[in-house]
Amino acid sequence: MKKSRVNLKQITENYKDAGKNIKRRIVVCSGTGCVANGSKNVLDAFEKSINENGLNALTSLSFEHKTDNSIHISKSGCQGFCQMGPLVSIEPDGILYVVVDKDDVPEIVDQTLIHNKVVDRLLYKDPKDGTFCKGAKEINFYNKQSRYVLKSCGSLDPEDINEYISIGGYSSAEKLFNDYTPAKVCGDMIEAGLRGRGGGGFPTGRKWEFTRVEPGPKKYVICNGDEGDPGAFMDRSIMEGNPHSVIEGMMIAARAIGADEGYIYVRLEYPLAVARVKKAVKDAEEMGLLGDNIFGTEHSFRVHVMEGAGAFVCGEETALIASIEGKRGMPQPKPPFPAQSGLYGKPTVINNVETLATVPLIFRDGIENYRSKGTDTSPGTKTFALTGHVANTGLIEVPFGTTLREIIFDIGGGITNEEGKIDNSMFKAVQIGGPSGGCLTEEHLDLPLDFDSLRSIGAMVGSGGLVAMNKNTCMVQMAKFFMDFTQNESCGKCVLCREGTKQMLGLLEDIETGEATEDTLILLKELAGAVQKGSLCGLGKTAPNPVLSMLEQFHDEYFAHVIDKKCPAKKCTALLAYEIIEEKCKGCGLCIKKCPTGAITGERKQPHHINEELCIKCGACLQACRLDAIETGV
Repeated sequence: MKKSRVNLKQITENYKDAGKNIKRRIVVCSGTGCVANGSKNVLDAFEKSINENGLNALTSLSFEHKTDNSIHISKSGCQGFCQMGPLVSIEPDGILYVVVDKDDVPEIVDQTLIHNKVVDRLLYKDPKDGTFCKGAKEINFYNKQSRYVLKSCGSLDPEDINEYISIGGYSSAEKLFNDYTPAKVCGDMIEAGLRGRGGGGFPTGRKWEFTRVEPGPKKYVICNGDEGDPGAFMDRSIMEGNPHSVIEGMMIAARAIGADEGYIYVRLEYPLAVARVKKAVKDAEEMGLLGDNIFGTEHSFRVHVMEGAGAFVCGEETALIASIEGKRGMPQPKPPFPAQSGLYGKPTVINNVETLATVPLIFRDGIENYRSKGTDTSPGTKTFALTGHVANTGLIEVPFGTTLREIIFDIGGGITNEEGKIDNSMFKAVQIGGPSGGCLTEEHLDLPLDFDSLRSIGAMVGSGGLVAMNKNTCMVQMAKFFMDFTQNESCGKCVLCREGTKQMLGLLEDIETGEATEDTLILLKELAGAVQKGSLCGLGKTAPNPVLSMLEQFHDEYFAHVIDKKCPAKKCTALLAYEIIEEKCKGCGLCIKKCPTGAITGERKQPHHINEELCIKCGACLQACRLDAIETGV
């Protein structure tokens, strides 16, 4: 017997009706970054302070009890501006308070909620002109973006299924389950042109179609939430901020290929994402959106949540499948592809979190609307984790085709120097795509960022990491950082990846310490090419990308390390020369006491000297000197 159809329209009307008497809504960012900085305490402080002042605080909207002039306090997922958290939004006033502490809450309640005044000291202050910005619309970090997938992550309560439904949630899935054939769903997705956001950029619709036409009654949908790039947190933020969008995307994928079961694979290091995804699945099941006869049809779909152990290689499709099956997460040769033989040997679709969260929006807003953003071959938007030497760091979203210049200097607010001050003349490079990506320099500032343009210069979008670097960054050390990561994360299955990355790391260490020769650079390039060609999976094939990219873009800097035994950025300690400036040295003897090798000599109250043969370049003297009389040179 079929279940009765969930009335999404009635739930939406009830939710909006319950919110009609809400005077204000306070949204406290409760993504991982803000939670780590105390946003839970801020949330609790608001409820306490509001009630103490005789106002009525509601932590959830009830359909049965409507209270006049109530203040709705709710959490949200990541609002993006991570370095300014905890963030507090107050609507409909359009106010955004930054770096809010629980001790600031009574003042906000008194000044803003009771006396309708803005607390200026808690507003964002533009570093360029010092002006206070009342809300997100006045902050370049926000108003220069095009938040599409992330729009709801920073506003709705991720643990309230009714609110998700009230903004059109699950309406796309309902329409497709009742009115579309699987072939029609795949056809529309092919027309939309959505490309996988996990890094490869493979057309989603084609992947679904390949799986749909495979014979057999049992098929699976897998959401790849095993985000492992250093500094990347796009998928985590979506799972924390809007988990129902991911579930709905999986439901639509299930309808497209004829699957009745799915898995959300989330890494164990994302406890908040795991908890919210599990709650979202449970709530959807209880409402009848998941399970048997969903939307009153004969179709069924169930979702399981599995926690991965944090292996970077499990982001690769076949390794992820092996992990779900209880095996060691190691890649398998292709073909067969997962669409032919995936989980338990059955046809399987694997999409990453951002891809699946985009799917419901395409069917809700229309293909034409979706394709109006981005470029012809890379339609839509892309989320990036912007970090490094920029004034504004955090989670951003822009249309494909946006230039690096717009991201770094408009959204990011410009390049910062060692003192944290904006100095755009210090721009050096941007690493895009994490350990699988490439290095972009000043000549690429006006390059439109999309799958094809980046591939043409040997880089890739990857999962969406963007690390900005100023001129004080050593590119040898940066390449070594990424190679150290991939070498540690290699599963060890194929020799070229297991041993090749280890040898590449050793060669980079030789360059860093001044032990390399020109032959080292030749060997490094040859080895990188071999690892690219001979590795089994994407981890090994892309591991050399940062090294090769940086070698090409900054060959003079590498030659300086190898030929001149100098580090232009003055970061490689083995290549630095410590020198005492006689005019500044007062002969206090502090450096002599701190030097572990006795390399510094000199009479008291007379300028001291450093014996370079004994100096181990530990920097102890530099830290001990109170007169800035010791300098490092190249």
